[in-house]
Amino acid sequence: MSSHTATRPSAARPPAARVVLLTGPSGSGKTSLAARSGLPVLNLDDFYKEGTDPTLPQLPDGGGADWDAPLSWDAGAALAAIDALCRTGRADVPVYDIATSARVGASGLDLGGAPLFIAEGIFAAEVIGDCRAAGLLADALCLRGRPTTTFRRRLARDLREGRKSAPYLVRRGLRLLRAERSVVARHTALGAHPCAKPEALARISAAGAPDAVGAAVRS
Repeated sequence: MSSHTATRPSAARPPAARVVLLTGPSGSGKTSLAARSGLPVLNLDDFYKEGTDPTLPQLPDGGGADWDAPLSWDAGAALAAIDALCRTGRADVPVYDIATSARVGASGLDLGGAPLFIAEGIFAAEVIGDCRAAGLLADALCLRGRPTTTFRRRLARDLREGRKSAPYLVRRGLRLLRAERSVVARHTALGAHPCAKPEALARISAAGAPDAVGAAVRS
C-alpha cells in the first residue's frame, strides 16, 4: 500500500475497466507513449496542488515549492478519478496550468466503453498499491532511459511550453538529472515494472488483449 492518506476506493460497484499506471521521470516520454497506445488517457499531472496550497513541500535551498515531491500532488483526488473511471467509465477531472501553478477549469473524461485506459504522470506509482488492492490495476510501468537524454528532452519541452522561468527550469533539470536513477528505483520499489518504450507498448497491448481483459473483469 502507498503511504499517502487517500481514502481507499469504494468496492460498491465492480470495475468495468482496468487502468495501466504509467510513471517515470519527468521527460521520459510518458505522454507521447500514452498517446501512441490509442487508449483513453488520464493525465495525472492535472492533480497537482495549487501554488497557494499551504501543504506544498518546499525545496531545502529556499527555491520555492518542490514540484517533484509526491506531497505536491493530490493523490486522493487522482485515486478517486481512477476509481470512477474504472467503475462508471467517466470522471470529472481538473485542468491544471503548470505555468501558473493553478487549476484553471475542469473537464469530463469518458472511456467510451473502453475496458482499459492509461493514467500517466510522475506520481502514478504513488497509487499502485491502492489500485491493486481495489482490483483496478492492469499493469504498472516505469519508463526509463538515459538520464542525459531525459534531461535534454525535459528542458526543451519545459522551455518550449514556458512552464516556469528558464533559470528555474535549468536548476530543476540538473537536480532531476542527478536524481533520475533514484527516482526509477523508488517507482520500482512501489511496484512499477521498469522498461523502455518498446517493452512498455508491448505490455500495454498485452493488457488490452481480449483474453487479458476478460480474465481481469472476472477476477
